[in-house]
Amino acid sequence: MQTIQNEIRRHLPRSGEARRLFHGRGQTFEGYADLTIDSFAPVVLVVLYRERSQKWLDELTELLLAELPETEAVLLQERCRAGAPSRLLWGTLPETVEALEEGLRYRLRLGEAQNIGFFPDMAAGRRLVRERAEGKRVLNLFAYSCSFSVAALAGGAQQVVNLDMNRGALELGRLNHRINGLDPRRASFLSLELFRSFGRLRRLGPFDLVVCDPPATQGKSFTAESHWPKLVRRLPELLSGEGEVLACLSTPHLLPAFLDGLFAELVPRARLLGSHDAGPGFPEARPGQGLAIQHYRLGKPA
Repeated sequence: MQTIQNEIRRHLPRSGEARRLFHGRGQTFEGYADLTIDSFAPVVLVVLYRERSQKWLDELTELLLAELPETEAVLLQERCRAGAPSRLLWGTLPETVEALEEGLRYRLRLGEAQNIGFFPDMAAGRRLVRERAEGKRVLNLFAYSCSFSVAALAGGAQQVVNLDMNRGALELGRLNHRINGLDPRRASFLSLELFRSFGRLRRLGPFDLVVCDPPATQGKSFTAESHWPKLVRRLPELLSGEGEVLACLSTPHLLPAFLDGLFAELVPRARLLGSHDAGPGFPEARPGQGLAIQHYRLGKPA
């Protein structure tokens, strides 16, 4: 437990901010590749990718309560089990739990589904969108719970269009806009399949910034190797003359060079403005195999 304790102490949350306390999935801590721990005050979420004994879980809970004494609940999600069930290790889960990040709030669905509605490792992406959004028309593809949209509007975006097939996720996205006091007239929510919707998106565009954050795989509707090329090829249809793209890759066996190669081949006038990862709170044993955020801009048409 000493390794976990040392890492938690390095990442203790400040002012209630959402925080990754322990990131074992990057395989930098021997024996803990199955473990992540996140703080969403006043709840600590433990996620396991292999089974651990109840004795080990009791020791971990004791450690967490000692290091974070204001904790009201410790929730375990077992990704190693069918359906990724959740159960309380300690305390009582509050009726409402939110992730606080740079002054913005995002409602969580703890205990309800595998994905809780918020990805802490995408903080760098949300920050970048917020910094680039002022006055822009933004298209948020694979929007899920619309955290990029919240960040864009907080950064002064003129309009955001959110697209995702999951109606429930978009409803959570609407709620995220309301709890942050954002003008509902500046955001729209489309429950559509992307590759059948380019005509409608063209009519809504052009967009100055397109955010692409697909899941690593989504059944037949999206697999990285098959669908990223289709998406990249068609992005210029949706963009203004010198529009920007934020392309997020979360497929461990594909490196950022995969996206760079696609843009070089299929959108040759695109230029890479920057490459970002999840940051020091998400260490990776092999650089490039965690989250990659590639930021491109279209050059002027010839």
